[in-house]
Amino acid sequence: MDYIHIENMQFYSYHGALEEENRLGQRFNVDVSLAVSLQEAGETDDLAKTINYAEVYEATKEVVEGEPVKLIEAVAERIATSILTKFSPLTEGVRVKVIKPDPPIPGHYNHVAVEIVRGDYR
Repeated sequence: MDYIHIENMQFYSYHGALEEENRLGQRFNVDVSLAVSLQEAGETDDLAKTINYAEVYEATKEVVEGEPVKLIEAVAERIATSILTKFSPLTEGVRVKVIKPDPPIPGHYNHVAVEIVRGDYR
């Protein structure tokens, strides 16, 4: 299996379970990896045989900056569904990691995140 990785995409949105998150918003970082055969694209140098990275970014942005939800789990699920739908049949599976660098919880930590895998991602 081959993979396309797009890491540390940065967005600002209003997801969260707390009222202040919905009102003030916050940063979100997203990593996406797509399981896709890249051999034909590599051999032919043909963009039509692979997935356009800019289109993956836009699909991710549409979800993250779209309708607010309470949980980053829901954000991750919507990103995975969007990517698997928009880039089928080239994409066999997807791994999505949604990171909240500054959640409004007390304590010392780098960030909180969820990571999901959907489809045939080995």
